[in-house]
Amino acid sequence: MLPAKRKATYDDLLLLPEHVVGEIIAGDLIVSPRPASRHARAAYKIASAMEPFDGPRDGGPGGWWFLFEPELHLHTDVLVPDVAGWRQEKMPELADVVAFEQPPDWICEVLSPSTAKVDRARKMEVYARFGVGHAWLVDPVDKTLEVYRLEHGSWLMVKVFADEVMVRAEPFDAVELDLSRWWMP
Repeated sequence: MLPAKRKATYDDLLLLPEHVVGEIIAGDLIVSPRPASRHARAAYKIASAMEPFDGPRDGGPGGWWFLFEPELHLHTDVLVPDVAGWRQEKMPELADVVAFEQPPDWICEVLSPSTAKVDRARKMEVYARFGVGHAWLVDPVDKTLEVYRLEHGSWLMVKVFADEVMVRAEPFDAVELDLSRWWMP
C-alpha cells in the first residue's frame, strides 16, 4: 500500500525560488515558470486596457479595482491569475494585503504552453466554485480572446475573438478594446 500523498501547504509556496509562480489546487503544488515576454506583454496590455474601468465611476464606466498577478486564497486553494478585477460595489476599498480571500468578479488568464492545461481545467473549476462571474482566457500565440460568463455554476462561452480586431467583451463591453495592441509582432 502506498503512503497517502501529502497535501501542499502555504509553507511549500514560501520555499519556492522567486523565479517561479507557485499555486495550490486541491492540495497539489503547481509550479510554473515566470512568463515569457509574449505572455508578460499580453498581460500588461490587458491590464492597461482596463484603465477606463479602474477606480470611481466619475462619469465613465469605472467601478472596479484591478490587480496584476494577485494572490488569491480561496479556502485551501491558492491561485495567481494574470489579472483580476473586483467590483467596487462588492469591495468598496482595496485592502493593502499580500493575498485576497474575497474572490474577484473577473479574472484573466494568459495562456502559455506550460500553463494552459492548468488554467483551462483546474483553475477555471476553482473560479467557478467560488463564483467568479467572468473569465477571459487569452492566447497570445494564437491571438485569441475567449470570454466566459458563469451561469448556474458552469462556464458559458460567450464569444471568441481572434486576431487584430476591435471588440466589446463582457463585462467590459462599455468600451471597445483593440486586440491588436495585445499581441507581439
